[in-house]
Amino acid sequence: MASCRNAKATTSDQPYERTYSVVDGGESNVGIRNFEMRILQLSAQDGGGGAAEVARRLAESFKNRNHDCAMVVGAKRRGDCPAIVIPDRGGGPGAGALALRDAVSPFLGQLRGAGRLHDFLHCLGRPGRLCDRGRGIEDFTLPASHQILDLAPWQPDIVHCHNLHSFRGPKGHFDLTALPALSEKVAVVLTLHDAWLTTGHCAHPVNCDRWRTGCGDCPDLGLYPPVRADATAENWRRKRDIFSRCRLYVAGPCRWLANRVEQSMLRPAIIESRVIPNGIDLTRFTPGDRLAARRRLGLAEDVHILLFAAQGIRGKSYKDFPTLRRAAEGVAARITDRKVLFLALGEEAPPELAGKAEIRFIPYQNDPDILADYYRAADLYLHAAKAETFPTTIIEAMACGRPVVATAVGGIPEQITKETGITVPIGDAGAMAEAAAAILDNTDTVKRMGAAAAKAACNHFDQEKQAESYLSWFREIIGENPG
Repeated sequence: MASCRNAKATTSDQPYERTYSVVDGGESNVGIRNFEMRILQLSAQDGGGGAAEVARRLAESFKNRNHDCAMVVGAKRRGDCPAIVIPDRGGGPGAGALALRDAVSPFLGQLRGAGRLHDFLHCLGRPGRLCDRGRGIEDFTLPASHQILDLAPWQPDIVHCHNLHSFRGPKGHFDLTALPALSEKVAVVLTLHDAWLTTGHCAHPVNCDRWRTGCGDCPDLGLYPPVRADATAENWRRKRDIFSRCRLYVAGPCRWLANRVEQSMLRPAIIESRVIPNGIDLTRFTPGDRLAARRRLGLAEDVHILLFAAQGIRGKSYKDFPTLRRAAEGVAARITDRKVLFLALGEEAPPELAGKAEIRFIPYQNDPDILADYYRAADLYLHAAKAETFPTTIIEAMACGRPVVATAVGGIPEQITKETGITVPIGDAGAMAEAAAAILDNTDTVKRMGAAAAKAACNHFDQEKQAESYLSWFREIIGENPG
C-alpha cells in the first residue's frame, strides 16, 4: 500500500452548491503559510469506534505533523491515549453517586447491567436530571462544559468538536448552552457525525421530516437516543435558540449530511461549511490473501463468508439485523455450491441458523489488525442500516478489497459505486440477497469489484488526507481570526 500512501494529492477545495467546499483529501490552499497550531479536540470518548475513533485518529495525525493537540473527553476508554476528562462532579449530596458512576464507566459494554447502573447513578447524582428524563427533556446539566478552555494546557487556536451530544449516558459530554460563549472566545469547528444537533431527540430521523420545522408529535420516541415523553418541540426550540447566538465552522463527512444541515435550524450559526470524508489507516486496512486470513482466524476455507461489523448488533434498531438475517438466508437459498457463513462481528452470542445459512457472532475486536483479517477473510461485506451517516466499516471493508452490498441510505451512496458494490432499498432483504448472490456467483466479479473497492478507498478515504484537509482549513480560519 506504499503507492497508495505516497500518491500525489490532486483534489483541492471545490464549490458545493451554495455554501460548501467539498474536500476529497489531499493538500489544498497551498499558498497558505504552514505553521504549528494548538488544536483542542472535544469528543465524547477517546476512541472505541464511530465519531470518537475519528477524533482520536485525527488527534494522532495532528500531533504527527508537529501541532499541539489535546483531547478533552466526556469519558476515557483507552489507557494508551492521553486525554483530559471533563469533570461532572463537585460537592453536594450527589457527589458520591457520581463517583460511583465514574467507577462503573470502564465496564460499560463489558458487564451485563453496567449501562443501567451507570444511568441510575448518573441521574441520582443530579436529581434534576431524573425529572428532565421523565419529561423527555434533553440533559444539558453538564456545568463543566463552561470551563472547557480552562481544562486545556494552553489557549487553543481551534476547538474542534465532534458530535456535541448532551443526552444522558456515557456519550453525553457537553452542555450546548456553553457553545455561544465558547464560539465568541475561539474559532470552533464542529464536525457532525449524525443528525442529533438538528432534531428534537434522535440521532437519525427515520421517515420523518419534522426536524425541518420544529419537531413535536414525534412518531418514534424510541429511536436512539430514546426519550420517555414527547418534549421534542421544546428540545428543538432550545437548540435553535442556542445556535442563534453561535458562530461556527461546520464539517461533515458526506454531502447528504451537509444538505440536511443546510435545511436545519443550525444553518444560521454557520460561517462556513465543508464536506471532508472520513478516512482510515490504509497501512493496516489493506487487501490480503483470503485463505491465509481464514487460517489465522480459524475459519473454514470452503464456504462463502458474508460479514457485518458494528459495536452491538441486535440491540441497535438502526442497524436492522433482521434484514441482514433474512438476506443471509436468501443468499444460502440462491447459492448451493458451498455453505454460507454469516459473521456478525461486534456481539457475543450463540450461533444461529437462518435457513441453510449459519450465523456466527464474534465479539467486537479492538485490535485493528485482527479486524482487518476478518474483512480479508470475507467474500462480501453486507450493511443493511435503516439510517446511517458515513459508516467506517464500509470503507474498511473496501480498503481490504471486499465488494459491498448496502442500503442506499445517508452517505452510503457516496461511498459505493457500481464498480465497488451494489446499493439496495432499505429493509429489502430479497434485493440484498439477490445482489450478494449475483456477486458471489462469479469469481471474476468478486475480484474485479474487490480491486476497484481497494483503489477507491486508497484514493478517497485516507485518514492522512483527511487530517491534511482539516489542517488546511484550520490555517485559513486562523488567518481570518488572528489571535
